[in-house]
This record gives sequence, structure tokens and C-alpha cells, in this order.
Amino acid sequence: MRKYFLLFFICTALVGFSKQKSTIYQFEFGSGKVKKGWTQITPSSVYSAEKGFGLFPSGEFEAGKTADFLCSKKPFYFVVNLPEGHYRVILTLGGSAEGSSTTVKAESRRLMLENVKTASGKTVQKTIVVDVRTPKINDQEQIKLKERELNYLNWDDKLTLEFNGEHPCVAAIEIQKADELPTIFLAGNSTVTDQENEPWASWGQMFPNFLKPEIVVANYAESGETLLAFKRENRLQKILSQMKPGDYLFMEFAHNDQKPGGNHLDAMTTYKNELKYYMSEARKKGGNPVLVSSTNRRRFDENGKIINTLEEFPEAMRQLTKELNVPLIDLNAMSKAFYEALGPELSKKAFVHYPANSYQGQDKPLADDTHFNPYGAYELAKCVTMAIRIAIPDLAGYIRADWRGFNPGKPDPVSEFHWYESPSVNLIKPEGN
Repeated sequence: MRKYFLLFFICTALVGFSKQKSTIYQFEFGSGKVKKGWTQITPSSVYSAEKGFGLFPSGEFEAGKTADFLCSKKPFYFVVNLPEGHYRVILTLGGSAEGSSTTVKAESRRLMLENVKTASGKTVQKTIVVDVRTPKINDQEQIKLKERELNYLNWDDKLTLEFNGEHPCVAAIEIQKADELPTIFLAGNSTVTDQENEPWASWGQMFPNFLKPEIVVANYAESGETLLAFKRENRLQKILSQMKPGDYLFMEFAHNDQKPGGNHLDAMTTYKNELKYYMSEARKKGGNPVLVSSTNRRRFDENGKIINTLEEFPEAMRQLTKELNVPLIDLNAMSKAFYEALGPELSKKAFVHYPANSYQGQDKPLADDTHFNPYGAYELAKCVTMAIRIAIPDLAGYIRADWRGFNPGKPDPVSEFHWYESPSVNLIKPEGN
């Protein structure tokens, strides 16, 4: 009996030691008493590079002398210097006597948690998983970032968490290493990337919101990319350097590949060949390739039907799925159903169509029929999630337990969608169309 008790004690100790080793930081918010080993964060705990963590406020914090939380009526950021890797972030939200409503975004506006509500004086614990990365591949190679990317939150040596909503309130943050988790890598263009600024958005940055915190989304897509440029700029190489057996590579390209110039590909020949190369390289690493057909542009005919402006590129992907037995997320077909369900006029609400003076300094209307606003991106992320449930059974188990399904032909009403805008706004259209 003593032998079994000793064995149980050793195993329990090892589990505890392993958890302790995986914990990087433990932060408690507010001016109240702090648990041993935890770091206190008060309204004056502003970020500095020397300290390595802290707040970026955009308004006044609400915190009493003994309050065990920080709240604000405006969005605020918490930043931590972290090396590249995957992290499990355990958030304790709420605590305010007023109750709270908190939306959490990570890095470049990736939606992680949506409108988490707490009652008066109550808290709730939520877990998210975040990919933190740098352009570096090894001592000799790195991604060739474009000039506009140099200041993106996705590419710095930090984890940035944005707390937004009607009344965002944070009581504690615990950060643990989570490199063992499976990963979905996203490769693509402006319709996929984590758009850095309002009012632009893409499905890739909304996608994590619909998954359990048991799988990581690493979005390497960037505006203006093609299959050739993505490879030439070492973006594919970076993905492959991180890929583990069992990980996934989602690929959505076509908008820019179809254009004339040095990156042009022919849909039925060179485009197919490049996709085959991507798939082959992923499989060498034990990864699972997934094709994602490109979203339609917003262009209607006189009968209210979407005009195919992507020529043979979507069909080329459909053929490849049959030739090589690879899953297809037919976002081209689903986006068509989505836009047509809204119709020519209401579909503008899914794109960056805004009258003049919608944003400070905007003296002209914005009218972009390729790039999505948060509503359009959110609905398309739902399309991707629904397609996973149908076409990729091994991934379906990672969809959130409260997922209710989605029909792109019956989208969520625009009037019922609310997005808490981030403070960062840029009116320049993303590269590509």
C-alpha cells in the first residue's frame, strides 16, 4: 500500500512541476491583495520595454482602492514580451459591481472571445490560445516583410491582448507555454490575413473565435500575396519550419495570381502545379493540406446573381481535390450564396462601403468590393467553420461546443451584428483586389 501511495505522490508532484514549468507569467489586476508569486497590475502599470509587460490604456481605468480588477469604458491593451511560440492564456474577466462585457482580440485584431458578460461582482475564467511569432526562420533566413508590415503587432516580440466591449473588465491573466498544441496554418492574401486596422477585416482573423482553445490558428496570409510571391518571400518556408506532424495548412490564393505580370499563373496548369508543390511540402512535414477556394468579388448581374470574376481558378481547385484526395473548403461557392442572400444593396454591408465622414479624416466615400468589413469577415469565418464540420471530420472536434451551424444562404442579420472597433484605423485600401 505504501508503494502505491508513494507512486501516486511522485506522479502528482511531476504533474504539478510540469504545470509550474509551463507557466510563464501570472498577473493580478487591481489594487487589492495579490497572491504569492503573482505580479500586480494597477492603472499605473504602463508598459515599458525594460519591465517587459504593462498596459496601453486609451481611457481612464475604474478601480477602487481594494478592487481586484481593472475596468474601463474604452478599449485597453495589455502587452507582454514573449519569445516566438504558442501560448495558453487563462483570463479571469469581470469583478465589477456594474457587471462587465468584454471582447478579447489578440495581436493584429484576431478575435478570440466575443462579448463575455459577467453579473455584478462576478468573474468568469476563459482560456484562449495565441500564436506569437517573428519573421525569423533561422540564423540565415527570415520572411521578407513588406514595409507596411514592419509595425504590425503580429511581427513584434510581444503578445498584445486587446480588451474591448461595452465595459471590459479584467481580474487576472495567466500565461503558459502551449507549443504541443496542433496548429492550423493559414496561407493566402488580403481576404485571409489579420488586417491590422479598422475598418478592414478578413475571415482568418475571425476564425479563432469559433474554435476550442485546444488548437492554434497561425495566420501567415498577407495582402497582395500570390502563390509565387508567398514562396519567394519565405512565408511558406517559415510555415514549414514550424509545422509538426498532424498540423494543417489552409491555402486560399487566386485574386492576385490571375493578374498579369511576374506572379501570374494559369489556372489549369501553373496554378495547379504551385498548389501541388505546397501540398507536397506540407505532407513531407507530416502536415495535412486543405484547399480553400477564393471568395468572390462583389459584382452582380442584372438578375442579382454574382458574376464570376475569378475565371477558372475556383474550378481548378475543385479538380485538384478530386485528383489528389485533399479536402476542399469551397468558400467561392459559399461566398456566392452569402452575397446573393443579401442582394446587391445590402451586400455592401459586408464590404468596406462607408459614406464620407464615417471615420475621422475620411472626406470621400469608401467603396471596396473585394475587402470585407468585420461583419463580412465574421460571416465568412462561419462559412469556413461550417465547411470543416462537413468536410474535415478530424478537425470538426475542435469547433466550439456551442457552435450552432451556419447556412450562408441565410446569413445573420446585419442589424444584429455588432463589432467593437479597435482604436487603430487606416483608410488606405489593402494591397490586392
